[in-house]
Amino acid sequence: MDKSDVTLERMRSFVRVAERGSLSAVARELGLGQSTVTRHLNELEQALGVPLLSRTTRRVTLTDEGSRYYQHSLSILRLVEHAGDEARSARGGHSGTVRVSCTAAFGVLHMTRLIFAFQDRHPDIGVDLSLSDERVDLVRDGVDIAIRLGPLADSTMKLRSLGRSRRLFVAAPHYLARHGAPVSPDDLAGHQGIRMSNVAGSALIAFEGAGGEHYSVPFDGRLRVDHGLAVREALLAGRGIAPTHRWLVDDLLAAGRLEPILTDYALSTVPLSMLIVPERASVARVRLLIDFLAAEIAAIPGIAPA
Repeated sequence: MDKSDVTLERMRSFVRVAERGSLSAVARELGLGQSTVTRHLNELEQALGVPLLSRTTRRVTLTDEGSRYYQHSLSILRLVEHAGDEARSARGGHSGTVRVSCTAAFGVLHMTRLIFAFQDRHPDIGVDLSLSDERVDLVRDGVDIAIRLGPLADSTMKLRSLGRSRRLFVAAPHYLARHGAPVSPDDLAGHQGIRMSNVAGSALIAFEGAGGEHYSVPFDGRLRVDHGLAVREALLAGRGIAPTHRWLVDDLLAAGRLEPILTDYALSTVPLSMLIVPERASVARVRLLIDFLAAEIAAIPGIAPA
């Protein structure tokens, strides 16, 4: 093996292809031609003398040797990045990129605005923002911070509570003008529901009354969606009523385009949390963004203290 042929650039290309399983996706991500990524992989394999990847027309997968080399490569690249972070921090500089994953609807309506404000304060810090409702492997995908709704049980990550998301039932005024407003949970049976199909337990709604009494009623309708922004649009179109997060519709409530209903009955709140890769928490630019987001998210309407 000619050690001079094992470069960090080739190693980075290999790691990203191993994680994405696609040469074309990595080429787009890195801003390179696919032929360049292919050359990096071929040169790395030639330098090592073993095949790292198994290529088919549909997918690129790791060989046994590739799986072992991937783990070592990941550790090396993290050490290189960490060394650079420490050097920049030592001279008081804040630069580089922070990779953030966020729940999609929350990201579109709130996180993008917060990222813009953060970068106005820290113009040398780049942010790579990925919006998805799917659970991601922070380490595998190179993510520093993830903002997530709902209970979390990832013991390998640092967990910082950002508060609890308040929920309420809402509908458009023109829907209520046609169908009337429900006055008790039992009235839901006579209305069209807009239901989140990817939320466990969404077919049953639990309420707490003003006197502490508990209700649990079936909830369904003709329309099921798997994205909060689709719920928002369906509500505006008068397709029915739905339980939703306050932060998802606060602007529409303020404008009178949606109205709260069943206000005498409370829905349970949902935890909003920040997951942090432990070894990234002490990096200066990551720490700056963590503290900034924690303070700003707490001020969003509908986010209650934890």
